[in-house]
Amino acid sequence: MARYRPPSPVSSPYISAAGYAMLEKEVQSLWLRRSSVTLALAAAAAEGDRSENAEYIYRKKELREIDRRIRYLQKRLPALTVVSKAPADADSIFFGAEVALENHEGIESTYRIVGSDEFEPAKGWISIDSPLARALLKKQAGDEIRVDTPGGPVLYWITGIRYPEHES
Repeated sequence: MARYRPPSPVSSPYISAAGYAMLEKEVQSLWLRRSSVTLALAAAAAEGDRSENAEYIYRKKELREIDRRIRYLQKRLPALTVVSKAPADADSIFFGAEVALENHEGIESTYRIVGSDEFEPAKGWISIDSPLARALLKKQAGDEIRVDTPGGPVLYWITGIRYPEHES
């Protein structure tokens, strides 16, 4: 019997046009990969005893993981709202904003607020559902924000806001 896990909180339905295209491309590549895994699974099944066939067991697990991801994406894609325009108030922070922050030590960092399906911490892209992004929403340049972190509260000053995908 599986251990009970509470349902994960529902993530925001917002995504950029580039992020949506990336997810659609992922679904297509998963279908292609699934067909090759199915062929390998059939070949492994034809080898005989399945209980001790490592290739068969591995391919079944791989197929299960691919199917799970495809099901998730097929449910998630129709529920997403693609944000393709900058907000009317470009001086405030909303979805898609690239925000320059400075902490109390004078160290500057830049973050871009993206959907929960496309965040990449290495690029400085944070989910709109993250504590930092929630603290930034609707703020303007020059505002001070306080973010509660595991290491204690951190103060930031907003030094700049821009919407990179919507610049010409």
